[in-house]
Amino acid sequence: MLNVPGLAGIVVFYALILSIGVYAAWKRRGKGGESDEVMLAGRSIGPFVGVLTMTATWVGGGYINGAAEKVFDKGLIWCQAPFGYAISLAIGGMFFAKPMRKAGYVTMLDPLQNAFGRRMGGLLYFPALLGETFWSAAILSALGSTLAVILNIGNTVSILASAAIAVTYTLFGGLYSVAYTDVVQLFFIFFGLWLAVPFSMMNEAVGSLAPNETNWVGSIEPYSPEWGLWIDYWLLLICGGIPWQVYFQRVLSSRTPKHAQILSLTASIGCIISAIPACIIGAIAKATDWSQTDYGHTPEGYQVKLVLPLVMQHLTPPWVAFIGLGAVSAAVMSSADSSVLSASSMFARNIYKNVFRQEASEREVIWVMRAAIVVIAAIASTIGILIHSIYYLFKLCGDLVYVILFPQLLMVVHFREYVNTYGSFIAFCLGFLVRLLGGEPYIGVPATIHYPFYDEVLGQQNFPFRTVAMSVSLMSLIVASAIAKAIFTRGLLPARYDFCRCFDLGPKNKDESEELANGSLKVNGLVIPNKEDPSPLRAAEVKLYKPQQAGEQQPVGQV
Repeated sequence: MLNVPGLAGIVVFYALILSIGVYAAWKRRGKGGESDEVMLAGRSIGPFVGVLTMTATWVGGGYINGAAEKVFDKGLIWCQAPFGYAISLAIGGMFFAKPMRKAGYVTMLDPLQNAFGRRMGGLLYFPALLGETFWSAAILSALGSTLAVILNIGNTVSILASAAIAVTYTLFGGLYSVAYTDVVQLFFIFFGLWLAVPFSMMNEAVGSLAPNETNWVGSIEPYSPEWGLWIDYWLLLICGGIPWQVYFQRVLSSRTPKHAQILSLTASIGCIISAIPACIIGAIAKATDWSQTDYGHTPEGYQVKLVLPLVMQHLTPPWVAFIGLGAVSAAVMSSADSSVLSASSMFARNIYKNVFRQEASEREVIWVMRAAIVVIAAIASTIGILIHSIYYLFKLCGDLVYVILFPQLLMVVHFREYVNTYGSFIAFCLGFLVRLLGGEPYIGVPATIHYPFYDEVLGQQNFPFRTVAMSVSLMSLIVASAIAKAIFTRGLLPARYDFCRCFDLGPKNKDESEELANGSLKVNGLVIPNKEDPSPLRAAEVKLYKPQQAGEQQPVGQV
């Protein structure tokens, strides 16, 4: 039977969020002619709003629902995703936020395209796209589960309605609308979850939370092969949590590089604090005698992902359950809008403009981005409807990002002189191949390589095979780049075979600028004599080709 009061409450909440998003877009009216304005809010996000929007982006439906699900199912020791992603924010702030913001990039793919060329950078978009799409699907799936339990609304209807609301204000206001709705949504999340904790603990069906009476902590035997899997997941979450456009979009929208660093470090603390009530709710579900509730039996199988909404529905008063439902809905939209906008921004700038239509106007890029928002949201909604485990989907989205993107971004940001396009392509292929050969039982990919401690019964790798694939990707990037450099710079192969134009400095083969001794600028053989005061046409050439200064982007590669 449809829960009418609950449905009315959700309609009011959605109307409030939509109104805030549209109002934020209205405030920025007349400033939306540039893609930077839509994608990065004109780089005007201050520290306070920046910290809140960064925290709200990570604390999504998959974050809180998945944390409760895992604590209930396997214990706190296996609830790695919320804490691993929080640590990744801190590491990203220490080592990546400042140089990325200082360089003035617009998307995470910009440094990769500058280093490896337009087409190789475009190829690297696909693991980023998959990551963002799976992320959105995980959090939409979490919302569908919650509404289905508390309001008796169909999973499909709730997912589509939530995605439609998030897409609407994102289309109009871009990052500015997303950031300001995130602020409101984060307060809903924090208040709603903490409100549910004491009420659920006081329910008579809940037993003791003492670890010796209710094993909500979980355990791993001292010499169990599961330690390899456990370590693998930690490394995946910490390192694989860095190369995300949804993260760098906040970093690059900060007013200064210092602000970008501060908001990353502060948001990591906010993410850990936000995960605590979800973990407590998972422990409460573990300690509950469900036969004493209206639900009648312990959640199992597909029902495990419903643990958080089940606790709210059956262990708290109705009004607390409705507020908690608002918290989950807020968590979903605060992450879904960010993730969809991030993937769409990369497509419009790094694929459509940089690869296919370099002459595209700013207005055209913005409209392509808006179309991509609708398409990506539709794909994420479809996956969210079809996939069952929230937590698994939550972790799966970081797999390819960890194996393929992390090594490439690490080397480009900190060791640019040691890598080139040949190494990038080989690393992409080898990393993907080794990861694929390790298997993925959840999507029906059998393991071709059986690493040590392989479980034949479960078809599960207990060796840190994802880290092996990432290491292969990193080492092949360095080694293949060094070999390619040696081959061409030492003349072992003629320059005409340098198809990626990495080492041939001739003007016919590579767009390259050279500053002469007298201060003139030489562009593809054309000498611009007065660099300080060139003609209007030459001014454009100087702007496009001059060597990188602090805070400026390098010219896009030619591959």
